[in-house]
Amino acid sequence: MHWIRPAACAVIAFCGAAVSMSCSLTPQPDAKIVTRADWPTYGQDDGGQRYSALAQITPENVAELTPAWTYRMATRKTQDAASSELPQERNAADRATPAARVFFAPSEVTPLMADGLLYLSTPFQRIVALRPETGEEVWSTASPGKGQPSFRGVEYWRGDGETGPRIFYGTRDGSLVGLDAHTGALAESFGQNGVVDLATPSVVRGQATRSYGMTSPPKVWRNLVITGSAVQEMPARGAAGDVRAWDARTGALMWTFHTVPREGEAGVETWEGDSWKDRSGANVWGFITVDAERGIVYLPIAAPAWDRYGGDRRGDNLFSTTLVALDAATGKRIWHFQVVRHDIWDFDLQAPPMLVDVSRSGSTIPAVVIVSKNGLMFVLDRTTGKPVFDLMDRPMPGSNVPGERPSLTQPFPEAPPPLSRLTMTEADIATVTPELEAYCRKFVTDNKVLLGGPYLPAQLNRPTVNFPGTQGGANWGGGAFDPALGLVFVNVLNMGQVQGLVATGDPDQPYTNRGLPFGRFWQQETRLMCQQPPWGEMVAVDVNRGEIAWRSVLGVSDTLPPDLQATGRPSMGGPIATAGGLVFVGATDDSRFRAYDSRTGKEVWTWKLEASAHATPITYLGADGRQYVAVVSTGGSFLSSPVASDAVVAFALPKADDDEK
Repeated sequence: MHWIRPAACAVIAFCGAAVSMSCSLTPQPDAKIVTRADWPTYGQDDGGQRYSALAQITPENVAELTPAWTYRMATRKTQDAASSELPQERNAADRATPAARVFFAPSEVTPLMADGLLYLSTPFQRIVALRPETGEEVWSTASPGKGQPSFRGVEYWRGDGETGPRIFYGTRDGSLVGLDAHTGALAESFGQNGVVDLATPSVVRGQATRSYGMTSPPKVWRNLVITGSAVQEMPARGAAGDVRAWDARTGALMWTFHTVPREGEAGVETWEGDSWKDRSGANVWGFITVDAERGIVYLPIAAPAWDRYGGDRRGDNLFSTTLVALDAATGKRIWHFQVVRHDIWDFDLQAPPMLVDVSRSGSTIPAVVIVSKNGLMFVLDRTTGKPVFDLMDRPMPGSNVPGERPSLTQPFPEAPPPLSRLTMTEADIATVTPELEAYCRKFVTDNKVLLGGPYLPAQLNRPTVNFPGTQGGANWGGGAFDPALGLVFVNVLNMGQVQGLVATGDPDQPYTNRGLPFGRFWQQETRLMCQQPPWGEMVAVDVNRGEIAWRSVLGVSDTLPPDLQATGRPSMGGPIATAGGLVFVGATDDSRFRAYDSRTGKEVWTWKLEASAHATPITYLGADGRQYVAVVSTGGSFLSSPVASDAVVAFALPKADDDEK
């Protein structure tokens, strides 16, 4: 465990409010109030609870929920025109017929609802604003440059009273772009005509710019835009994963946090010798959250490069696979908690750190909840990083790879219990069908696969099966929180990873996973897992007690006979919770959109989509007074079949006049 108490003066009462020591940041205007009926940021609120106070849709009436409108992200002109010539006219008049829509691309975007409009990035190099009640385009802007906009969405800034509201997003080729939220025009005062070059020499370090970009939206706090990055997983040396903050008005760089500490910085001693130098990875490719009142920003930092071998980086390797809390105004570290020491499993942190209040021993603890690919949930005091529930350091297995020194122990919370499968034995091989069992047993026997866990290191010249695999446990979708019930809802996938190492003779990359079986622990042709179900679950955790409140199977295997289909399925994307008593989730690779009863875990509504919705949905109140639930459905994730749709679908209950008819 690694946690450091903040300095006593890290957050003080100053300028009439509880803010960080610097008061140079412009306060938020009072003229425009974003309500819980909107969805103004990826997590709905800055702390990532993904909870809506809307309650029109309930377990009692959710069966009546049907599509209210569908927006096609690909129009005929976006298929035929170059991105610099994308049309600006409304989509409804120019929509291609289904037969003509032949050019698709995957999307994991969560739209935002703010200031009366829906905002989203599309996989066709466009940012669009839509009417929330109809899906009609209000404006459409071609993203400048050649890089694809972040495929998980955009961020909304309300402005500062002098500068109007803006939309911010990153691109895969390392740009941060600002748009006028009302018109979609490039914000000329931001950077160079609306664009800030993130791929600066200080982070790219001589690498090709293709090794640096953004796949998730930035996070706004006051007048700062805070950015993570997507960098290479191998080789070890390359672009830095540093987190930076930019002035939302001008694009000026305000602060930088080195996610791999440098000479003289705290944490560098956890990298043996000079192994920290030019180290890539340890980036925030997922979602940043903020305690807006306390001025603390929370960074879920990923594994270092290369993420399967650490013989060239002995030590715990801070701040990789670590939750780090910074002073949002200055970027100075307040505390950190390392979830995985010396990560050689690609167990990135990437899910949004969720801010909740925990009731314990008669007091209320401001807490942060982090879930990750390792299938564990840690609940920490968000001001100090101290665990709310006791931890235990458990001894871990060793490695037969020359030069590799895994950590002797890893931290486990005594509560809550693991969310997903952590181990595998031959007794756990799937018996769903005789054919599947025979295939899986033969695969394990023929390849001399080593089973075990948790934290079984990759072995030399022999494949292992790890649970969870590199996709989780939980992944970037993270969870949702119902504050009335004290429940955190997380969709988890029980999918193993087959891997092993082979020597290359290359001193810069001494081992590779090529030459041995590598990939998912499943029968690829049928996409059926080789361990006993459930293969996917929705899990509700009582964070006050540290207990599992309920578990429900999430997903069906359509290729199996009807009486065997309730296996659960892998998922990518996350849930949302509502005051109406529902948890909505797409995510699974079976092309369904579902609702669960928040209290019981009963699946109360299911809708078959055109394609899998590997995204997190939203809910909002339209100007017509109706509650909508919207989700992006394209398929095309590594979990799913090829891209099959380009749809944004919004659901609602029937209109009152429809009921009267």
